Amino acid sequence: MYEQITANKIKSVLLVLFFVAFVFLVVWAFEEVTGWGKGGFVFALIISVAMAVGGYYSSDKIVLAISQARPVSKEEYPYLYNVVEGLAIAAGLPAPRCYIINDTAPNAFATGRNPEHSVICVTTGLLQKMDRLELEGVIAHEMSHIKNYDVLLQTVAVVMVGIVALLSDWMLRSFWWGGGRRRNREKSGGQAGAILLVIGLVLAILSPLIAQLIQLAISRRREFLADANGVMLTRYPAGLASALKKLAADPESLKVANKATAHLYIVNPLKNIKGRVNKLFSTHPPIAERIAALEKMAFEKT
Repeated sequence: MYEQITANKIKSVLLVLFFVAFVFLVVWAFEEVTGWGKGGFVFALIISVAMAVGGYYSSDKIVLAISQARPVSKEEYPYLYNVVEGLAIAAGLPAPRCYIINDTAPNAFATGRNPEHSVICVTTGLLQKMDRLELEGVIAHEMSHIKNYDVLLQTVAVVMVGIVALLSDWMLRSFWWGGGRRRNREKSGGQAGAILLVIGLVLAILSPLIAQLIQLAISRRREFLADANGVMLTRYPAGLASALKKLAADPESLKVANKATAHLYIVNPLKNIKGRVNKLFSTHPPIAERIAALEKMAFEKT
């Protein structure tokens, strides 16, 4: 179990470092191709950070509104509150607020910028279809997202994707207007200038896609880590494994979910990820792989 957690943390860090290196590569190409220097990058950074900060402080309200979730009291759902409060104590966190989505498709997500401003949201279908141990496994997974500050990590990833997208757009506009080509010929000239133009053009076209794929890869690694950390709270891998099996077998799509919020849920709520190419753009690792990892933990525990 501890080896699984360590491996997931290392892979997450390596992905983030690769992401940072890729952003610097795009910055270098931007400065070389457009001739705008570091001023253009700083401007792009300011815009991206401003958008991310605004989204970071209001993301929970936006997500809950989009998801048509409503707050619930302990008197209305004592069973849910009992599980959430017990696992919050185990995790050493303040108890998150509880929200409900009135939908028979079983699913859950956590949001909030830090443990003090956190929310766990579940569907009515999850409460109806999971037994006590399975519900504890799901809530422990979401509690781990809160404890691991995964919302913060995703915000950093969003900032990086935003920077890459802005720089890519400006590079393409520079090519379109011809300014980048003129400045590059004056600066480099000849064959070296032509090679630099090709590199810049390729990066301008592909960098937003590559950045998005890296962001999704980080999201998938964090799901594995939340599974492992969730098991640390419940000490019962079979509970979450059983819950994931039920979630995978359930045919219902969550009506209020969309591509903007799908990455938040414990499993993809859209039920439409098929084929190897589409899996590259999935926000979640294959459920079969997650179940296999959990069953391995259960076997090693015995």
